[in-house]
Amino acid sequence: MPKRKCHNGTNANPKIAYPQQLFDSVSLPPTMIELKDFTKRYGRHVAVQELNLQISAGEVFGFIGPNGAGKSTTIRFLATLLKATAGDGFINGYSVSRQPLEVRRTIGYMPDNFGVYEGMRVWDFMEFFASAYQIPMARRRQAIQEVLQLLNLLEKQRDYVNSLSRGMKQRLSLAKALVHNPPVLILDEPTSGLDPRARIELKNLFRQLRRQGKTILLSSHVLAELADCCTCLGIIERGRLLMAGPVQEIARRITPHRILQIQMLDPPERAIAILRQWPQIVHLRAEDHTIWLELAGDEAVAAQLLQQLIHAGLRIHEFAQQEANIEEIFLRVTQGMVA
Repeated sequence: MPKRKCHNGTNANPKIAYPQQLFDSVSLPPTMIELKDFTKRYGRHVAVQELNLQISAGEVFGFIGPNGAGKSTTIRFLATLLKATAGDGFINGYSVSRQPLEVRRTIGYMPDNFGVYEGMRVWDFMEFFASAYQIPMARRRQAIQEVLQLLNLLEKQRDYVNSLSRGMKQRLSLAKALVHNPPVLILDEPTSGLDPRARIELKNLFRQLRRQGKTILLSSHVLAELADCCTCLGIIERGRLLMAGPVQEIARRITPHRILQIQMLDPPERAIAILRQWPQIVHLRAEDHTIWLELAGDEAVAAQLLQQLIHAGLRIHEFAQQEANIEEIFLRVTQGMVA
């Protein structure tokens, strides 16, 4: 089964600054996360079947699929919490199966559930994980303070963990994943429970982390959350990886035609009569003053089409190509089936 590799795309510039401790530059291999024929079975049940995947350094990779598709199984394996039935994975060059301690030092893992920490305050929680990651005492306090400030938790440092809201616990879980400055982040449902402002800040943080070379693998059931922060997607169903690659590359593969939206100032009947004469238009529909069509042609054909409409005296408010969004990609690729 061929490997699917996701390459670097364009960078986005954040509008807010983050602590430099999180962005120390290090020399990284071109492939930071790799799965080779990863298979996980539970008795006769196959949760994941021969999954092959490569994620390049600096990518924000969105892992999506129906419930029971194998996302959590794959993520837990990469986080060294599950053993593979067959195959292996590699993070920053370390084998997940044979070098789990090195992998744990390399990743920041955020599970989909927070866990139970009775009687522990926020600062103590961070101290515990900073100690587990062997951050030197001389740097530990500053590292904790920076990530708590980054995630707006500094004023909560003396609060008990179990008294925090779900959104605050999500932030604290991410702070724990960042405290040792790992080159790879593995995040399961990271935006769950966050308010709109926190989600925007979190996605800005993802972009800044990526710009500094960190690699982020995240899963989410809220597909719209991934649309503007992921550079690549992996779509899994029934334990098999159906498709992986840059978002727009996948969109072009599943939607080979250009999707154009034409917003008319006048009723669309005359425009529709003209458009129906074009053999390159494979699908056409209209609603009120808006026309959507699929065009089997390049930019030159689209320009000729626009030119003809204008020469016909039609008043056009908008003429734009629509990119397939993540929800459309997901619905077209998957069939709503689980293993």
